[in-house]
Amino acid sequence: MSANLLTADAAQAASPALPRNDAYYRLKADMEDFLYAEADLLDNRQFRDWLNLLADDITYFMPIRRNVKFGQHAQRENTRQGSGISWFDEDKWTLTKRVDQILTGVHYAEEPLSRVCHMVSNVQVLRVTPSLDEPREVEVRCRFLVYQNRIEYETYTFVGKRTDLIRKTQDGWKIARREILLDQNVLLAKNLSTFF
Repeated sequence: MSANLLTADAAQAASPALPRNDAYYRLKADMEDFLYAEADLLDNRQFRDWLNLLADDITYFMPIRRNVKFGQHAQRENTRQGSGISWFDEDKWTLTKRVDQILTGVHYAEEPLSRVCHMVSNVQVLRVTPSLDEPREVEVRCRFLVYQNRIEYETYTFVGKRTDLIRKTQDGWKIARREILLDQNVLLAKNLSTFF
């Protein structure tokens, strides 16, 4: 399915729309609450608790975006997972190591720690399996704005879209896959030490 979640638009257009019934709106509210709670954990620097929201087999991917000719966007605008380079192509182990590094207190880009604010909006439920009445996996797309302030004068704003696969487990909902699409092709920040 990771033949790029960026083809989710095409897949959604081909699949029938989910019925707008009570089960749909309850699930949508659950997904929104989950994403807002995740944003709070990150903003409050509760990185270990945030790691607990990630499935053990998580795929965390942010492609690099390229400027391409008209008509080539679907094939060439974004780098592909598993081939070429990307901003992130990580799993639970590498995300845990990034958290470990930040929490040492000697991380060159996070000492002192950044002040970060995650804003999540436009939450859409794209797909549910097996059904709305018994959701086990939910594909959710949203928009985000992440504001980061460092030291006195360093300020960065990241804007983009995310597509998540959120899985129900015995311990609650977990993020099993996240694809982050940053709406810039040249990174204007000095580093990517924040989580999206």
